[in-house]
Amino acid sequence: MTIIVHHLENSRSQRILWMLEELQLPYEIRRYERNTATMLAPPELKRVHPLGKSPVIEDTETGLVIAETGAIVEYLVDLADGKLGSPAKRDDALRYRFWLHYAEGSLMPPLLVKLVLTRVPIFGKAAQKRIQPMIDVHLDYVEAELAKRPWFAGDAMTAADVMMSFPLEAARSRGGLDESRPATIAWLDKVHARPAYQTALAKGGPYAYA
Repeated sequence: MTIIVHHLENSRSQRILWMLEELQLPYEIRRYERNTATMLAPPELKRVHPLGKSPVIEDTETGLVIAETGAIVEYLVDLADGKLGSPAKRDDALRYRFWLHYAEGSLMPPLLVKLVLTRVPIFGKAAQKRIQPMIDVHLDYVEAELAKRPWFAGDAMTAADVMMSFPLEAARSRGGLDESRPATIAWLDKVHARPAYQTALAKGGPYAYA
């Protein structure tokens, strides 16, 4: 069994490479470059999945093609017999489920809006000032939670941490995350220092957010 990862540069799919390294599952990478003018994914990805986005994985054993980072992460946890999955303690399990969905459902949308606004002439700069307070609410919440425990779900790293890595990397790059939130910065530094993360970075190619 091999997982094929359709990996787009500077995208959410870097998380999938990291996850696969942590789980020690066999995989191969098919890398795609963004359009330099639009920064969108190339049309070749539509041949893999109708949405034409990354990440997408293919399971060579089952023939399944799976899109959406959260769905992919949960699929990989199942393949690895629950490794990095939901903790046994009820409170930790609830936190795990929350952060697994919070990453894309709550934190990424305002960050994405801010990114889009950076490309809007004249009015974009003013509009960004209205978005930043919304992002700050999330960053303050994350900081308070990470000040209580070393990982998002509890004492051990889980797939919830994998899911949270990209939005927090994006926030550090363009969303106002800095040393004024030391617990979050410490968590990011800890993630980036992991051998599996470093290996995934080397295999995936240049990544603007690490």
